[in-house]
Amino acid sequence: MSALYDHLSQLLERGHSREIPDLLSDERFAVAERTTEAAVLIAVTDKAEPGVILTQRPQGMRDHPGQVAFPGGKIDPGEDAVTAALREAEEELAMDRSAVRVIGTTDRYQTGTGFDVTPVLGVVPPDLDLTPHPLEVEAWFEAPLQYLLEREHWETHEVFWRGAMRSYLELNYNGFRIWGVTAAIIANLARRITPEEIAHVR
Repeated sequence: MSALYDHLSQLLERGHSREIPDLLSDERFAVAERTTEAAVLIAVTDKAEPGVILTQRPQGMRDHPGQVAFPGGKIDPGEDAVTAALREAEEELAMDRSAVRVIGTTDRYQTGTGFDVTPVLGVVPPDLDLTPHPLEVEAWFEAPLQYLLEREHWETHEVFWRGAMRSYLELNYNGFRIWGVTAAIIANLARRITPEEIAHVR
């Protein structure tokens, strides 16, 4: 087993051993009568300075067009969150699911558009040969995990949405705007695994 896999496994287990109040959620903005179960893969690259693989969705997509996202999507009947996240990563980026060493799931996130998203944390080899599906992924990139978890890099904004003020986090990384659901999932993960703890794996 890799040192990173072991380290992240211990950190996630420790992080989830305690109750954390006030995790981010957009559940209060949801207007759908029922939620749609979904899953995303937080794929961490196994190297000295671990990165996270992120995608940019095409502008023509129905849900969250043009946004930066983790590989992921709806959970199909008969699937669990892990299976769905691995399938979606394979469909979107041709990421071989056998190359992903799954650590486990972290805090679910309720979106304002009616999705109940389960993030799946896993470790992947560095420099994977990824091929984006042109209908699902406009571009993909890797951002440093420790950098993403450091709160000082994020700006907080507010917008009036569905009758109330909604605050959201935003970070611009190498020309990519990370915000919305993806930013919130990262912020919640940072409540379970701190950037200081990530630095100790080196």
